[in-house]
Amino acid sequence: MNLGIPWEQIDSQKREKITRAIAGTPPQSLIYPSSQADLAAIVTSAQLNHTALIPCGNGTKIDWGGLVHNPQILVSTAKLNQIVEHAVGDLTVTVEAGVTLQQLQNFLQPFGQFLPLDPAYPENATLGGIVATADAGSWRQRYGGVRDMVLGLSFIRADGEIAKAGGRVVKNVAGYDTMKLFTGSYGTLGIISQITFRLYPFPEASQTLGITGEAIALNTLCQTLRSSGLTPTAAEILAPALVKTLNLGSKLGLILRFQSIPQSISQQIQQVQQFAHSQGCETSLYQDAQETTLWQQLLETIIIPRDSGAITAKIGILPTQISQFLQKLERITQGTGLAMVNLSSGVGRLQLDKKDSLPELRSWCESYQGYLTILEAPKEVKQEIEPWGYRGNARAIMKTLKDKFDPQHIFSPSRFI
Repeated sequence: MNLGIPWEQIDSQKREKITRAIAGTPPQSLIYPSSQADLAAIVTSAQLNHTALIPCGNGTKIDWGGLVHNPQILVSTAKLNQIVEHAVGDLTVTVEAGVTLQQLQNFLQPFGQFLPLDPAYPENATLGGIVATADAGSWRQRYGGVRDMVLGLSFIRADGEIAKAGGRVVKNVAGYDTMKLFTGSYGTLGIISQITFRLYPFPEASQTLGITGEAIALNTLCQTLRSSGLTPTAAEILAPALVKTLNLGSKLGLILRFQSIPQSISQQIQQVQQFAHSQGCETSLYQDAQETTLWQQLLETIIIPRDSGAITAKIGILPTQISQFLQKLERITQGTGLAMVNLSSGVGRLQLDKKDSLPELRSWCESYQGYLTILEAPKEVKQEIEPWGYRGNARAIMKTLKDKFDPQHIFSPSRFI
């Protein structure tokens, strides 16, 4: 078992990111167990010695959410990086938590299959970290969120025991609630060690249609699309500032990705273009390398902070209120706020240059049954503004679950409420 890297010897860039994730003293070391048994032994020792720890993969999202108070060690699953089983005919795969999404997609490509997730930092993000943060991305439109992909998982409990939920077949629903509970748990209930995912056939062809127009026209178009039989695999509404940054225009934007057989794509795009032009909107078509570049630039622009003072957030609002939210964002940030929101679910991403508009934007989201959660931000921002902003009536249940799964609060203490 690797005994770990002392804090002073951790790569400076990673150390800086870790520092943004904690309140109090930095951890003593970063440990890389190479097996589930080693990982379980570390957790057992932490429980016996009342040692607070932060689970992570490659650490790409370690500073998302709330600050962790005085963690003594970091435990990385990066060396748990084996693909355990691939049932080609059943369209399932079981992997260790340290496998990166890019590694898995490369493995699946010869089989004509893929895992439809496009999270932040896709090249380095581990699958355990993606599940722990429920970071799905734009393919949510067609395939659903992370929890819809997870068929089973193994995790290390607070007492060091290895527990399992679900299974390795699509119809197995045992442990269903536990899997959903760990999806988006941010490493506060246990450490995910293995995951079984549902896979999909890789689409035969792909094209993206970009649309820009006035708010009223684009809102009408979006309402038409929601009630239509069209089946885009990705559909994002973009704030004007994001549209400008991507050099797509200067008005409100909408990008739709269609992935199917060429004939279906052509028919659907023609139908959308007719809708769009009837509302006075402009359209642009992207395919091949140009399309791939567009989606990469979009993800990098909205996810990666522009500078050390930038703030990124996850939002959720009613789909019918997306246009109003983006107009409000445009007004109160004076045209600097970047945002994209999923057409159907209302789940989106936000990036701001400074904290001033956060309280007003959060209040607006909450007034329409939504939320605004701070992901990456300077530490002082999270110390001043509570990152989760959660005021629902499930706080008592969440606290009870934390106490049951982690009685001594050794896993990422204080990351959640």
